Amino acid sequence: MTKIALLGAGGKMGLRLSKNLQGTRFDVAHVEVSAEGRDRLKAATGIDCIEQGQALSRADAVVMAVPDRMIGKVLTTFVADLDPGTSVIMLDAAAPHAGELPKRPDVTYFVTHPCHPPIFNDETEFEARTDFFGGVKAKQHIVCALMQGPEAHYALCEEVARTIYAPVMSAHRCTVEQMAILEPALSETVGATLSLALREATEEAIRRGVPRQAAVDFMLGHLNIEISIAFEIFKEGKFSDGALQAIEQAKPQIFRDGWLDRVFASEAVMQSVKDICNPPS
Repeated sequence: MTKIALLGAGGKMGLRLSKNLQGTRFDVAHVEVSAEGRDRLKAATGIDCIEQGQALSRADAVVMAVPDRMIGKVLTTFVADLDPGTSVIMLDAAAPHAGELPKRPDVTYFVTHPCHPPIFNDETEFEARTDFFGGVKAKQHIVCALMQGPEAHYALCEEVARTIYAPVMSAHRCTVEQMAILEPALSETVGATLSLALREATEEAIRRGVPRQAAVDFMLGHLNIEISIAFEIFKEGKFSDGALQAIEQAKPQIFRDGWLDRVFASEAVMQSVKDICNPPS
């Protein structure tokens, strides 16, 4: 069997991955440094952790389910001990793109990240419709990048990625730089920020007297159709003349000229991932 060493197995993300790896063709060795994490893993899955050196011995792949700021530091402590040809799988592009990974030319570095279940989907079961993060019941897409290593290693790493994030639809192949553009720039710098702005605007409508549930229902319902039109999912849909006029008037009020260039500039993306790995004091 293909052996996987899962580091951080008792953490929030590691626990999700541990559950999805159960009952697969992979022989998984679980590592967790904290007693609390080991107890959590045992209670949720019945799995016992083992010592890190034993887990890494003859591992075909090492999955780094540890915080972004720790990936480079943790990997540096054992990368020299890995067998040549071992695949190290990271779950986010921040540390790889920021240059945090130690140099070891004869091991493979692979990066993968979930897209999370799409807003517009065909899920019908309640558990799937409420699996907002993904990796439990709802289908999702993922992105993958072979940062270094032979092309022949890509298939195994993608298989691991599909397993830990299952159920998976498409696995989109990108570069590490492109993954950093997707996150943090696109999904967090823009997507998360605008999501919170939508919440703040809804709260302002409530503050001005609109009943809370009416404001929430109105916003979420309109987002459903507005996003479907903006992303051309609702092919026949068009913004009304009134909506187009409101958009034209609102853009200069809400957005500063050149904001896309500032957010997606390569130096801005690099600074963002560096701040993630080494948060400013």
